Amino acid sequence: MWSFVISFLIAVACTPLVIRLYRKHNWLDDPIKNQHVKKTHSQAVPRGGGIVIFLATLLTAVIILDFDKYLSAIFLGATLLAVVGIIDDIYDLSPYVRLGTGLLASLIVVGAGIGIAYVSNPFGVGVIHLDQPQLTFNLFGASHSIWILSSLFAVFFIMWNMNIVNWSKGVDGQLPGFVSVSCLFIAILANRFADAPTQFNVAHLALIVSGAFAGLLVWNFYPQKIIPGYGAGSLAGYFLSILAILSGAKVATTLMVLAIPTADGIFTIARRILAGKSPFWGDRGHLHHKLIDYYGWGKRRIAIFYILSSASLGILSLYLDTRGKIIAILVTTLIVFCFLVYSKIKQNK
Repeated sequence: MWSFVISFLIAVACTPLVIRLYRKHNWLDDPIKNQHVKKTHSQAVPRGGGIVIFLATLLTAVIILDFDKYLSAIFLGATLLAVVGIIDDIYDLSPYVRLGTGLLASLIVVGAGIGIAYVSNPFGVGVIHLDQPQLTFNLFGASHSIWILSSLFAVFFIMWNMNIVNWSKGVDGQLPGFVSVSCLFIAILANRFADAPTQFNVAHLALIVSGAFAGLLVWNFYPQKIIPGYGAGSLAGYFLSILAILSGAKVATTLMVLAIPTADGIFTIARRILAGKSPFWGDRGHLHHKLIDYYGWGKRRIAIFYILSSASLGILSLYLDTRGKIIAILVTTLIVFCFLVYSKIKQNK
């Protein structure tokens, strides 16, 4: 557990420095000056969570892990997301700019050879291979192959999780709590899988990411002293997706521990499109907003709900096969959908 402990301590120690830096330069998320319906906090708070996560994961990885081309690509993409997160903390970038840089970070990772070559067959035994069709070409005197379907699926998987996880950071302690727990379960699964193509230990990387978000949680839990911001939100989905791929294409497991954010994300996209709005512009229609506005839940209660939900689904995922996980995901999604539809009807009344 040294991977977790070192990352946790670095995150806990460097967060006050980031808070001081942001307050010194007045890089604050002030709901009075910058009003938006999606905001739930009432006091000016620095963002900067992306710096904390990036520093804690990178420094711990340098201490513990053996860098290879895969880990180098992972942190190259993470650097891009962290830099864009810092700029967004200060200038509030367009969501389309964030989407474009997230796509670039995903392409960096997939271009290094991190892809989803197969998924478990939910309708029978064995796996479904994604290594065909292939595009083969010569570059600098060497032959290279691109697994088209595998690469497209991996890019979509990373991009999807980056966005839906980033949307689930509306209240104090919400995002770092359930992300830390989710990474713990991926670490358990990665420890069972010994065929990862990397030189570094994937389970250790999962524990490093878990420790970083646990350290941020200390300062983000109610009453929050720092907000995760786009940097920490995008890095959360980015690392979770990559860890799932490296630990044996545990797509169903990752979607299961993220079932509530995933269901909320699907409903949000559908709702915005049906209303003739862009799916990328924020509003006050997420699950955590409904729990606050129409059911009187406090921020601590919502954060604990997300943490316990991910933990419960994570424990369940350890004992279910792929078909069972898909059923669990569908049932959870249906429950969340029904709740959100009921809340929408209640809102209209």
